[in-house]
Amino acid sequence: MAEESQHKPFKSPFPHQPTATASSSTDSKDDDSKSKLANGLVLDKDGKPCRLCTSAASWRALTKQAKTSGAASAATSTPTSTSSNDPVTKPPSSNPTPSRNECPPDVEKLGRSTWTLLHSMTATYPTKATTEQQTEMRTFLKLFSRLYPCWVCADDFRTWMAEPSGKNAPRLGGRADFGTWMCEAHNEVNRKLGKKEFDCRFWEERWRTGWKDGRCD
Repeated sequence: MAEESQHKPFKSPFPHQPTATASSSTDSKDDDSKSKLANGLVLDKDGKPCRLCTSAASWRALTKQAKTSGAASAATSTPTSTSSNDPVTKPPSSNPTPSRNECPPDVEKLGRSTWTLLHSMTATYPTKATTEQQTEMRTFLKLFSRLYPCWVCADDFRTWMAEPSGKNAPRLGGRADFGTWMCEAHNEVNRKLGKKEFDCRFWEERWRTGWKDGRCD
């Protein structure tokens, strides 16, 4: 899951923060036309670039690299002749230029949205959960940790919850325990990213009731 602290934007949705990545050419014998993948790019399980697992900066570096490579290939191809009397004009676009906010999410934006959802779920969890409610939430967390769009993040969250001692198993008896557990899960990410941890004593003010100084009123 990804935020500097629970007050600020975070980077990766779960404890895993992929740093390296694969290269399409790691052997000196490979074809020189195969360029290395952008630093920070994460591949999907099918070997293709995973946009939802990669930061926006790394994705832009990849697309810039692809455009540069494409332009170089076009420059070496046989040029076509055009008459100076027949200038090429580009038809006007009927669609407005989209803002960056309308682009597909990267791993950081996905993570921020995910943390908002998860903490909000703890904030609305029953004060004392029934057996059925606990079972439903446990099922949700199990499925969530398998279906989350960033697969490396999902794997890490699943691994963290399954820590052999059982200390990271979801605590679902009631809102207080569940909210604190989710805060601890978030802090695990903050520690791995070298970011400031959130004081879990205040998780309800941050995610449920609003701060006592009235800044959220």
